[in-house]
Amino acid sequence: MLHPFLNVSSNSDFVLIVAWILAALRNRGPYPVIVLSGEQGSAKSTFSAILRALLDPNAAPLRALPREDRDLFIAATNGHVLAFDNVSGLRDWISDTLCRLATGGGFAVRQLYTDQDEVLFEASRPVVLNGIEEIVARPDLADRAIFLTLEPIPEKNRRSEEELWTEFETSAPQILGALLGAVSHGLRCLPGVELEEMPRMADFAVWATACEKALWEEGTFMRAYAGNRDEAIDSVIEADPVGSAVRSLMVSRDEWTGTASDLLDDLSTEVSEKVRHAKSWPVTPRALSGRLRRAASFLRKVGIDIAFMREGRARTRTIRISRMAENGVIEASLPSARSASSGNTIQDNGSGTASLRTVLQQAAASGGALESTTVRENHNDFKDVDGADGRDATNASVLWDLEDGPGPELL
Repeated sequence: MLHPFLNVSSNSDFVLIVAWILAALRNRGPYPVIVLSGEQGSAKSTFSAILRALLDPNAAPLRALPREDRDLFIAATNGHVLAFDNVSGLRDWISDTLCRLATGGGFAVRQLYTDQDEVLFEASRPVVLNGIEEIVARPDLADRAIFLTLEPIPEKNRRSEEELWTEFETSAPQILGALLGAVSHGLRCLPGVELEEMPRMADFAVWATACEKALWEEGTFMRAYAGNRDEAIDSVIEADPVGSAVRSLMVSRDEWTGTASDLLDDLSTEVSEKVRHAKSWPVTPRALSGRLRRAASFLRKVGIDIAFMREGRARTRTIRISRMAENGVIEASLPSARSASSGNTIQDNGSGTASLRTVLQQAAASGGALESTTVRENHNDFKDVDGADGRDATNASVLWDLEDGPGPELL
């Protein structure tokens, strides 16, 4: 009965919509953000209004995005479902605030006419966003969202709003009754639900799985949810210039290691001049590091791992980008151009023993002289070893002059 009022073409999309409604009927979050996109005439506004009318009727069901955090949290305290219409883009601050609303967060503001009193707003609310373009670009919000693309409705299939809403008001009580029946089933089954893998919105996935047997076969929701997340990954990476540049950088190599400044230089060669001069492109190494941390989870899902490290006596901040095998293990590879510049690198096996033995064997074979040989620092032992001359700490490595021999503590 609900399906004819929602412009969704695939069964998987309808499953996700029903799962979101069941989550909204629960007394606590987290609540994924529903993101509707599509061209003019795809009934995005009507779709959003029907969801709100079913769950949280309001005289003004659709609103414009607020201009401040304070206004968004005030709206959250005065309504259960927030529906924002014709969104053309999301600024960074509102994207972060929507993340907090999805999983639960608070906002404090000074109380009017006082100097030291605060008013606290705390809320977790279901949110609906609709717009023509793909409005979510930040991976942290995308990880908390369900994306649906609505197809345009042919003119011969259109109905007047009066006719549509009359039919909906007639059917709404039975639709709500069926949904509440699924909620009742979910409350009974929730304690026994166990998922093989926990996705980002784990509580939502567990709740939807608990309710699904009242409506569908077991596993229907997780198949639809996993497919939706996979489809969102590519679009979010393409919308993020840093994530797209990293993926382009790793096409022809298996590993990259260096500082954030080095990475910013290399990534700049992977994008056009227009992108480099855009406001969305980071201009400092610190800004780049922040963008990488946001994109790391989505890049990992496409086989690119990003690790942030502090190495060497100088505790230099370095970034390592590696391609991952299908099983999620980082592939062994030759050093990249940046990491190879420090000389012959001998990887530590975790204890330091094998690496040291290898160095000594090479030194003996070469008559005791092994120049520019790099041994990775063992963080468990020998942190301040006598005999380590420390002349070169590049790429978080410690060098020993093997002509003089290692110190007695090291031996």
